[in-house]
Amino acid sequence: MNTPYYIVYETRLRRNLELITSVAREAGVEIIMAFKANALWKTFHLFRAYGVKSTASSLNEMELGNDELRSLVHTYCPAYTPATIGRYLAGSSHITFNSISQWERFREEVEAFNNNGPHYVSPGLRVNPQCSVIETDIYNPALPGSRFGVTADQIGDSLPRGIEGLHFHSLCESSSYDLEKVLNAFEEQFGRYLPSVKWVNMGGGHLMTRTGYDTAHLVNLLKDFKARYPWLHVILEPGSAWTWRTGDLVCSVVDVVENQGVKTAIIDGSFACHMPDCLEMPYKPAISESDTEGIPYRIGGNSCLSGDFIGDWYFNTPLKIGDRLTFEDMNHYTTVKTNMFNGIQHPDIVFEQADGSQRLLRHFDYEDYKNRMD
Repeated sequence: MNTPYYIVYETRLRRNLELITSVAREAGVEIIMAFKANALWKTFHLFRAYGVKSTASSLNEMELGNDELRSLVHTYCPAYTPATIGRYLAGSSHITFNSISQWERFREEVEAFNNNGPHYVSPGLRVNPQCSVIETDIYNPALPGSRFGVTADQIGDSLPRGIEGLHFHSLCESSSYDLEKVLNAFEEQFGRYLPSVKWVNMGGGHLMTRTGYDTAHLVNLLKDFKARYPWLHVILEPGSAWTWRTGDLVCSVVDVVENQGVKTAIIDGSFACHMPDCLEMPYKPAISESDTEGIPYRIGGNSCLSGDFIGDWYFNTPLKIGDRLTFEDMNHYTTVKTNMFNGIQHPDIVFEQADGSQRLLRHFDYEDYKNRMD
């Protein structure tokens, strides 16, 4: 297999699917998948087998859920428009509005669709518990001045007429104890509205497949919430958890350069193009072939962006042209965020089936790059 390529493992996907769906059964809640972290639809046959549904924040994500998970989706978009609201309603089972003004603007369209359409769409309102448990600001929807959701003081004594659900999202790759903090804030601020709604969506960021995550605490937390509000349908919509540690990116060293005593191994991949969260988050991914000590190297991407590098990793022997490096955990929030900056060749996508055989899901070429601007 020529590098660079992403490889996704069926056995690891199934492991995560088993864990998440077992949590859903035990807690008596619905857990759906956020496409913003995973849109690799050629693996969705596995998700369909477990009855997984999805959440969408764009028309393209919604249509992908309709087509490839073969179900209506839970939709949230920061702002709908007259040109899009009808299409969203046609593909959704639930629709969350980001502001009271958005709901007031499109309430009549929702009511008309529900009176005459082929299915019912349950409308909800996104709320902001103003409880911040995320250290990286770019991923924190609860920052002061956030554009996401309404606060309790904006709602007043009662919810707008017709709202059937509340949706909050304040987590990012967080623990069940973080959820507990946010849930306490949510109940304190919005508990008075819960007798008048049918469902609560606790958003994403529940990284229940990460080693050390306390799933028993999560289950008990959700059970206790449902015991307090037994009429509510509870929904969680994690993104990373479904594909956490289910895939890697394999690259080759194509040159080694040294400047002022710093050795940089240049690869045929790119952090900027193929692992953008490493620079945006930022975080340093594990490389399978590296060690905790040895010869230090920066790893540089093969693009013209000066900042397309991360350091330092350590290797037991000097790196040389042709050596392969495996960047671990490159499935969630990776393939959905890649780009073709500089015209850098996009990695192939490979699927390793449970029997160990490998299948090429997608090969990218010049026409893919050219057609983006067609």
